[in-house]
Amino acid sequence: MTSRTPDPVRTPAGTAGASGSGLPALAAALAGAVVFQFYGNANHGYIDTSSLFRWWTYQWVNPGSETEHGWLILGLSAWLFWRNLRLADRDGKPDEEPASRNLRLAGLALVGGLGLHLLGFAVQQARLSIVALLVFSWGVLALAGGRRWRRAGFFPLAFMVFAIPLNVLDSIGFWLQLGVIKASAALAHAAGIGVLRNGTQLLAPDGRYQYDVVAACSGVRSLVALAALALLVGWLNFRPSWLRAMIFLLCFPLVYLGNVARITSIVFAAQWGGQAWGDWVHEWLGFIVFAIVLGGLLLAVSVLRRVVPARWQREDADDFFPARKRESVTPLAPARTAGLGVAVVLLAAVEMLGLARLAALPPGGAAGVRLTADGRNPVELPTFLGTQWIGRESEVTAVERSILPPDTGFSRKLYVPLDSPSRPVFLSIVLSGRDRTSIHRPELCLVGQGWTIDDSIRQTFKSPLAPGGEFSATLLRVRREAATAHGRVSVPQLVAYWFVGSDAIVASHWQRFAHDAWNRVAHLRADRWAYVLMQTDATDGEAAALARLQAVLDRTLPAFAKDEGRRMN
Repeated sequence: MTSRTPDPVRTPAGTAGASGSGLPALAAALAGAVVFQFYGNANHGYIDTSSLFRWWTYQWVNPGSETEHGWLILGLSAWLFWRNLRLADRDGKPDEEPASRNLRLAGLALVGGLGLHLLGFAVQQARLSIVALLVFSWGVLALAGGRRWRRAGFFPLAFMVFAIPLNVLDSIGFWLQLGVIKASAALAHAAGIGVLRNGTQLLAPDGRYQYDVVAACSGVRSLVALAALALLVGWLNFRPSWLRAMIFLLCFPLVYLGNVARITSIVFAAQWGGQAWGDWVHEWLGFIVFAIVLGGLLLAVSVLRRVVPARWQREDADDFFPARKRESVTPLAPARTAGLGVAVVLLAAVEMLGLARLAALPPGGAAGVRLTADGRNPVELPTFLGTQWIGRESEVTAVERSILPPDTGFSRKLYVPLDSPSRPVFLSIVLSGRDRTSIHRPELCLVGQGWTIDDSIRQTFKSPLAPGGEFSATLLRVRREAATAHGRVSVPQLVAYWFVGSDAIVASHWQRFAHDAWNRVAHLRADRWAYVLMQTDATDGEAAALARLQAVLDRTLPAFAKDEGRRMN
């Protein structure tokens, strides 16, 4: 008599079966959707919504967010997921992964996504919550469809990162913007065209044309779009990670060169035919440059496919779903998958209660500066600084009040020295409200006002609050072209800024963000950070300008700063 071992239990490709479960996945998905819809966003400064879905998709229809390509990324991600599932069906190989392993990965993604969202909500960072949503969605796919759905959904969900508006792109766009302007002006000068640079503007000496190189012309939009396409093309064509990375990195110099060529062509056209010719080139050349850069990227891929070994290239389903060692599969008890679904639902319910409590808490931290009696604004700055300085009122503009959250506080004055009235010092304090978006980096505002930033350094100022006291600030060397009786001249100025919290003074935006995030998570405390800025003329030399800043600081700091010690960074 012979005995025969039963065949391992296997499931058809792309189905749930032992590796996935529909009802628990549906329950987890609905629980997650409720969390992200009703307690998804704690940042109400610019987009007044509690829905993370609303906050994210609003960026895709708002031109100022520079994320209008989000719809394209969403469509491509959906197509990639559909394509990967079809490849899995064509593969025909059974799903031989132990169901218990898939359940562990699904549980980690679901719980990890909810935990990451809790962190993002606490630090008021919706972008972190979007990453949490993508991780949670991957867990739902793993629970619903097993290994095949999990693998099919990994890259499409990761690809959705390109649809997230990132503040870091503002900084990248700013420096890319300046780089494009400098290179275009240099090429124009080399061709004998005396174009002038004024902040982000390029203008003719005789006033025949004038162009403002805004952020959209810096290449940020094309950079993000081409970076996404480069990653997609590399992933679809090649197997080695280093080869995909090379295709991805190739888009950066191509975008820069393309936008320099575009801006230079506009200047050349305006020089020959006036503003109308330059406007025409500006209108049409952007599409042409994008097509040329994309063509260069595809050409590079085509060349690489001819020269690299065939084993480095991806062709069919076997490349995405490689053969695995055959294993016996033990069917997973339905109770375990159902248990995970119930656990995720309960965890989501508990998290919603916690987020509701967190959202209702008043700011638990103190303000970084002295306040007026109503507790909303920083204390009013003194009008007279001894007998040498007179402070003049400097009103907050309607644009500033409309852009910033309504509970943002202000206090500012223009201090004029009696011995040199032409060299005043501007002092401004902006105090955040409950929303962390009340204050931001000043570099973007300065460039928008026509200033060119030549350098950024760390500067130490003395503090009159304690013997030997000092603190660090960011010092910007800026300049702007101005018309005088002797022609156009470059006017230099110094801008110093720093951030003051209840327990720290920091010199940079990222230091403030990190410190504030730690306080919100570790201590459930949201400080009202103050952003202090000083600006003065530097035509008489940097040493004299710094002396003026320090002189005003010596007489105003005791009026608006708190006496208790803070950690200096």
